[in-house]
Amino acid sequence: MTLDDIIETFEFLDDWDDRFAYLIELGKKLPGLPDDAKTEANKVHGCTSQVWMVSHVQPGNPPCVAFEADSDAFIVRGLIAILMAAYSGQTARHILDTDIGAVFERLSLGQHLSANRQNGFFAMTSRIKAHAREALEAA
Repeated sequence: MTLDDIIETFEFLDDWDDRFAYLIELGKKLPGLPDDAKTEANKVHGCTSQVWMVSHVQPGNPPCVAFEADSDAFIVRGLIAILMAAYSGQTARHILDTDIGAVFERLSLGQHLSANRQNGFFAMTSRIKAHAREALEAA
């Protein structure tokens, strides 16, 4: 599923209850991580829920970075699905240049998520951008 698909579905849904249900559905469809990837080194700090994230640099010029992530909460898994649609498989430069805050606002997430969930979303974003910077530096 692409980020445009997610945005289109969010805009089609009229009320937040439907959008919230869709976010949970996205989370339920997200592939999980194997238990051996759920380590302290892969843990994203700054999230209320447990979140783990791994990245894989795909060789090329420019390098692309793929991400996998998981959480113990379906709503957070839905937020991860949005981030994966926006960033996974993209070039490191594209990841660094993409303003996920604009997407966050377009989906009205700031108005409907708790401060802790918002902080977690942006903690995951920071982790993704850090992986992209590392991929660029290694290239």
